[in-house]
Amino acid sequence: MAEPQAVTPGKRLSGEQLLFLFCLLVLIALAWLMLLRMSRDMGAPGAMADVAMAGMVMPWSLADALVMFTMWVVMMLGMMLPSALPMLLIYQQMLRKRIPSPQRHFALLLFCSAYVLVWVGFALGATALQWALEQLALLSPAMRSSSTSLAAGLLLVAGVYQWLPGKAACLEHCRGPLHFLLSYWRPNVLGGWRMGLAHGAYCLGCCWALMGLLFVVGVMNLFWVAMIGAFILLEKNLPQGLWLSRICGLLLLGWGLWLLLGQG
Repeated sequence: MAEPQAVTPGKRLSGEQLLFLFCLLVLIALAWLMLLRMSRDMGAPGAMADVAMAGMVMPWSLADALVMFTMWVVMMLGMMLPSALPMLLIYQQMLRKRIPSPQRHFALLLFCSAYVLVWVGFALGATALQWALEQLALLSPAMRSSSTSLAAGLLLVAGVYQWLPGKAACLEHCRGPLHFLLSYWRPNVLGGWRMGLAHGAYCLGCCWALMGLLFVVGVMNLFWVAMIGAFILLEKNLPQGLWLSRICGLLLLGWGLWLLLGQG
């Protein structure tokens, strides 16, 4: 199998890449606008949060479940696509050197779709977890943990995971898009699908514990959603990203222990 040609890191973006980048930025902006709209709607009189304020644990209807699942999907797009931009742009540049025009567009679409599919799967799991926590009365109306023990446990898990080899390995793949593409390159259109799934899996392995913090600070607390998304962007792109990740782990451990000691 022929090796894919490497790209020149300092090379200016082509017109095709600029158009692709513009489309991705528009998608990210739309995701955040939808989150703002959903946040307002969920706080409106008669919404799920309003019912929860009355101290009632209500079973979700199918419509409620779809709303929450949609919220998680949109949130994942808004949080994760910014950090995926370097990978997507480098992959598009590689495709221009390897595959003819019609096929390369389809390969790029499959790569992006597979990456998003991984996070859609995570959103489904997060929705199920949120439902379970609400039925156990462990979430407040603001959709954050009402149990100190649960909050501390999520913080400690996230803090410990930031120091584990699995986190470091996944982060390394996310931090080195060119190395990932050279190592996992698959030819032809379907290769885009397989590579997108692989990248999505590494990305999920890198960030799943940080996403669990949303149940501590508030699932629809958009300030913290933006803060976690910005941190993920920095740890994947700054030269000191690994140590930034580990410093964050220490802070999360300290926060979790503080909650536990305060509870006692």
